[in-house]
Amino acid sequence: MIASLRVAIVHDWLVTWAGAEKVLEVLLSLFPDAELFTMVNFLEVEAAPILRGRRIHTSFIQNLPGAKSNYRKYLPLMPIAVEQFDLKGFDLIVSSSHAVAKGVIPDPEAVHVCYCYSPMRYAWDMQNQYLKQTGNASGLKSIMMRWVLHRLRLWDFASAQRVDHFVAISEYIKRRINSVYRRDSLVVYPPVDCRKFDYKKTRKKFYVTAGRMVPYKRFDIVVEAFTKLRHLELIVIGDGPDFKSIKSMAGDNVHFLGYQSDQVLAGYLEHAAAFVFMAEEDFGILPVEAQSAGAPVIGYGKGGMAETVIHGKTGILVSDQSVDSLVKAIREFENERKGNETAFCAIDCHENALRFSRERFCSELEFLFDTVAKSS
Repeated sequence: MIASLRVAIVHDWLVTWAGAEKVLEVLLSLFPDAELFTMVNFLEVEAAPILRGRRIHTSFIQNLPGAKSNYRKYLPLMPIAVEQFDLKGFDLIVSSSHAVAKGVIPDPEAVHVCYCYSPMRYAWDMQNQYLKQTGNASGLKSIMMRWVLHRLRLWDFASAQRVDHFVAISEYIKRRINSVYRRDSLVVYPPVDCRKFDYKKTRKKFYVTAGRMVPYKRFDIVVEAFTKLRHLELIVIGDGPDFKSIKSMAGDNVHFLGYQSDQVLAGYLEHAAAFVFMAEEDFGILPVEAQSAGAPVIGYGKGGMAETVIHGKTGILVSDQSVDSLVKAIREFENERKGNETAFCAIDCHENALRFSRERFCSELEFLFDTVAKSS
């Protein structure tokens, strides 16, 4: 049924190949003839081979001054830009959205399914944190930005009502979609490539944390906790704006490797005693990848982590984002492993990760698309 449909896929923007883009890659593989619409596209084809030969439509923001490095500054224009896409003649619209992609205006005869990573956090519950991080918590510029965000919220809610079916990346986001947009949604967890890991390798004594070093990822908690636990070794993989400040607080037992390839990261996860992660994520692919590699996860038990880690079996979840809570959890993990070598075993971690496989994602979405196509 879906093979006969003319499909448009709408993605917020293409500037890096990260978690949302890995989902986009699978969507494009499901619809090899789909046309792609996005605010801007500054990706080299080498970074995303699946885009080669694909018909890609960008908005007028693509050609504005400084868009390549400062595309986010044009956020106030994005609602107008996304509404300019001509989607007439398409039968199925699939938006891959954490910002404005869901705001397209579809053909009245089309079905619009939004795969939603999250309602716009910086316009809703994280507005104050966003303003503080950008240095605009007070003053005239702050007033102007708050007005812009207010207008953006009005548009965001209104545009959400044009979506026919919402699909959430987790139960956590399902609740947020209901709270912000007053819309129900179906949960389909993002795809994780579990096949690229070998979970049978020998576990070593070092711990691993990884990701982009930005404030909400809370690398500061992880590094400070291991600096207190000087007898344990921590490997930190990743870079970002907070890299220097995080590194400056670290003890000699904390080693920073900077950005590394997926292959290098996989090698560390396949041997690590555990993966440590203290961010509150909407889903969190890295903790699932760690479990796929056989590594238990120690981290903050809110958001997506509460759904992807089985407390006491594939990891230990803490109830608050604090150094003391993490130190206590790591000591608990060490004691459990000393007393029972089968605790948090690799096979349990790997089998839990299979709940989020690429094959499961494709199967669930194909069923959904086929169902909505038949009912339209």
